Amino acid sequence: MPIIELATHINAPVARCFDLARSIDMHVDSMQQSGETAVAGRTSGLIELGETVTWRAKHFGIWQTLTSGVTEMEYPNYFTDEMVEGVFKAFRHEHYFYPINNQTLMKDIFMFDAPLGFLGIIANFLFLERYMTRLLEQRNREIKKAAEAPRPPEGGVGRWR
Repeated sequence: MPIIELATHINAPVARCFDLARSIDMHVDSMQQSGETAVAGRTSGLIELGETVTWRAKHFGIWQTLTSGVTEMEYPNYFTDEMVEGVFKAFRHEHYFYPINNQTLMKDIFMFDAPLGFLGIIANFLFLERYMTRLLEQRNREIKKAAEAPRPPEGGVGRWR
């Protein structure tokens, strides 16, 4: 089972980073290259413990759907989402947020099992782990960019909050 670990330093408070990481709208914006949309369950706003979201996206030229649910959450320190139904044999994505002087270290641990037995193992080796790493890195760049952007005036409504 491949395990991808990423660490992203963000010049923003933990609570802001935590909310952006669980924002359905932020996720959609960060995954534009795959046309990803939320089509069932929680389809906008901030996903909460026990909720699910079904995503539809095009990867490797094929439209796919995947449902994941938030199985663990301790605001604003961590949350975990896991696949309920989809193309993978299994996946688990742990999100951790560490405060450092009013800034945040955001850590991702993404574990997945590819489908198709031995063919899945070959796919992991040839391209799947790199592909998933690039997707997560892209998402983290977008979260960092949004978190570090100036906030709207008090009383204004931000795009992801």
